[in-house]
Amino acid sequence: MLMFSYWKGVSCMSVKRKFLTIWRFLRPVVPLFFVTLISSMLHTSFNALTPQIIRMAVDSIIGGKPFEGVPEFLVKFLKEQTYFNALLYSALAVLGGSLLACLFSFLSRVGTARCSEGFVKSIRNTLFSHIQRLPFRWHTEHQTGEIIQRCTSDVEVIRAFVTNQCLEAFRVIFLVFVSFALMFPMSVKISLVAMAFLPVVVSYSLFYYSKMAQRFLAADEAEGILTTTVQENLTGVRVVRAFGREAYEVERFDEKNEAFSLLWIKLGQLMSIFWASGDLLSGLQVMAVLIVGVIETVAGSITPGTLLAFLSYNAAMIWPVRGLGRVLSEMSKAGVSIDRIREILDAEEEQPPTDPQAPDWKGDIVFEHVTFRYNGEEPVLKDVSFTIPNGKTFAVLGSTGSGKSTIAALLTRLYDLGPGEGRITIGGIDIRNIPQQELREKIGLVLQETFLYSKTVEENIKVTAPTADHEEVRQAARIASVDQALAEMALGYDTVVGERGVTLSGGQKQRVAIARTLLRRTPVLLLDDSLSAVDTETDARIRSALLKESAETTLILISHRVTTLMKADHILVLEKGRVVEEGTHEELIGHNGLYRRVYDIQMSQDDRLLLEEVTS
Repeated sequence: MLMFSYWKGVSCMSVKRKFLTIWRFLRPVVPLFFVTLISSMLHTSFNALTPQIIRMAVDSIIGGKPFEGVPEFLVKFLKEQTYFNALLYSALAVLGGSLLACLFSFLSRVGTARCSEGFVKSIRNTLFSHIQRLPFRWHTEHQTGEIIQRCTSDVEVIRAFVTNQCLEAFRVIFLVFVSFALMFPMSVKISLVAMAFLPVVVSYSLFYYSKMAQRFLAADEAEGILTTTVQENLTGVRVVRAFGREAYEVERFDEKNEAFSLLWIKLGQLMSIFWASGDLLSGLQVMAVLIVGVIETVAGSITPGTLLAFLSYNAAMIWPVRGLGRVLSEMSKAGVSIDRIREILDAEEEQPPTDPQAPDWKGDIVFEHVTFRYNGEEPVLKDVSFTIPNGKTFAVLGSTGSGKSTIAALLTRLYDLGPGEGRITIGGIDIRNIPQQELREKIGLVLQETFLYSKTVEENIKVTAPTADHEEVRQAARIASVDQALAEMALGYDTVVGERGVTLSGGQKQRVAIARTLLRRTPVLLLDDSLSAVDTETDARIRSALLKESAETTLILISHRVTTLMKADHILVLEKGRVVEEGTHEELIGHNGLYRRVYDIQMSQDDRLLLEEVTS
């Protein structure tokens, strides 16, 4: 009934999927796994010989009874020895068996370590590689802390179970088989008494296993929440300091930590009951075997040496068999962890086009009746149509939430249009037929939220072109107007920017990001509000340099700031996801529309004079 109650909630398909997941990563180390398993079995076998040698010494050498179950040549040899030498050789036999058991124990542990690392390395590599190819939408729907927790803690749980606990389970089963194979010929009655407790222990363990599974799942999820809280706090440490939110963050962490701790306390209570009850069962088993064994010895059915052997085998089995409960509890954790990493592995990767086509990158970029929404929400873009001529500077103006950044995300296929949501073409080719790798290599994208690696400035700029020389890096930096700022730093291009670029100002980070993208020399350059952190003068200087150095490049400027866009060949104005105006700066100024109102609000007389001076 206990077995049925446990398995009734677990489908055969679920078990099969878990097994296939483990087999996928274990297969490369299977030969080593079996060598380790055989070494473990040999270690158990040599340990099992010791009680037999002790039984022979007590009954036949000390007690003078006839030798039973001993090879004839060994009986003849021992009978020719003196009493002292026979005992000495028995002691040496015990020592020899122990040394061989020690050797195979060493081989087993070394094999376990190698097998374990090979197994877990395969899981980590596969997970990381798969995550790199998942759609951007998937990353926005999953918290970073949770992903990290699944790729570290859950992987470690699976590793511990497969390469440690599974091997231990095989060893225990083999130990039980060998022990009873040696015990039954000595006494069927005592063997049956010892065996009677095994199904009780196993059923008892399965009962607690079923109780632990849900608690382990809740604890794992709570750990993911806790990890996310820490990750968010460390990522936003400057915001925390700037607004004096340290006390709030401590309280927030304490709340999550308290919930996490309570789950583990409850789990610990359940485990305590399990082990305490296990002690009682073990005590009852020892007591039963001892009572029956003493009665049988007094009655003359077995010898004192046989009783000692029985007690030795029973003692040898108690803790390993009880350890099956630990294996089962680890199985519950591993089952949960396998499901959690399967959720990542089952996530569909970005699919390459079924009919890949290479566009003419000198062709126009066309949005045709594009409508787009995020996760079933209200449309962010509503029937948007426009053309970006090749080699021209095209600008998009709009307030927050107007759909500007969505245009950049759709053009680079961070999100894909669904059926009936229009289409986007480059040189007449639908971008859904262009391989993602080629599309993103040809469109240089600079985002407002700049990410820099914890490396030197030069290494950050060379991310897009690792083979570029220092002069090419400096040229890109000059166009991005960051060369002078770097020259004023003590280490110049060798300045380490720190984690997420915290040692640079917001404007400097944006300019380094622009230089990084320029180094690739793409036919399309898209700046998504990536000049928002620089002043008007620097903004104008960067755009002027871009126009001079990238005459044949299609430049797309997305911004809420008029000064960034006013020199563009064509300007598109968005409001609430719709195109409300388009034309040149002069044409839009002549209309009393949204563009003119934004222009009048943003531009003072001093700004206009400064802009004319910089761009002249």
